[in-house]
Amino acid sequence: MSGPELHWRTALGEGKFLLQRAPDGTAVFPPRIAVPGTGSGSLEWFEACGLGTVYSLSWINRRAPAEPYNVALIDLDEGARLMSRVEATDADSLTIGMRVEAFIEGTGDDAILLFRPAEGGA
Repeated sequence: MSGPELHWRTALGEGKFLLQRAPDGTAVFPPRIAVPGTGSGSLEWFEACGLGTVYSLSWINRRAPAEPYNVALIDLDEGARLMSRVEATDADSLTIGMRVEAFIEGTGDDAILLFRPAEGGA
């Protein structure tokens, strides 16, 4: 791993959720070397607010005794979309359109970006 992904993962390991911004203000994720679609211009890093909305979701059922888990597409308030998990929910409470907030679990190389229901709900 090198380049923009290494920069993103290093920041995540330090407790920072970063995105990139194109010259036109469009948020970019996943991390890239050049502006998507044009390959021109430069991308700047900025710290995400961490808020978003569940765009789509799926529940993965595993063989007992393992608990099911979800995979969700999250539309970030900055405009980018990413895939993650929404913790502290179940199949009845996690819904499309739910407001969520990001948090980082772990540190260093073990850090992962997850989401939980946002304060104040939908």
